[in-house]
Amino acid sequence: MTDAPKPAPRRRAVALRYDQQQDHAPRVLAKGQGSIAERLMAVAQEHGIPLWEDRDLVHLLGALELDSEIPPNMYAALAEILAQLYRLNRHHP
Repeated sequence: MTDAPKPAPRRRAVALRYDQQQDHAPRVLAKGQGSIAERLMAVAQEHGIPLWEDRDLVHLLGALELDSEIPPNMYAALAEILAQLYRLNRHHP
């Protein structure tokens, strides 16, 4: 019996949007896996939108419906990521 190599896990991505005038919390703008995830990440990079890799968080966010607000139990995790992104942007404008 030979051990077949395991296929690489498919990349997953979730795009968030937050409009202070309209939203109470960030919303799921887009999500996908495989080629859709790759395209989401490429579009973000083209527009200078920072990317953050966190498999657990993308798994949780990916379970939400499109255009749904992030539930309060995810606020703390999302706030930590946003704070880190702001720090990175300050050092690398």
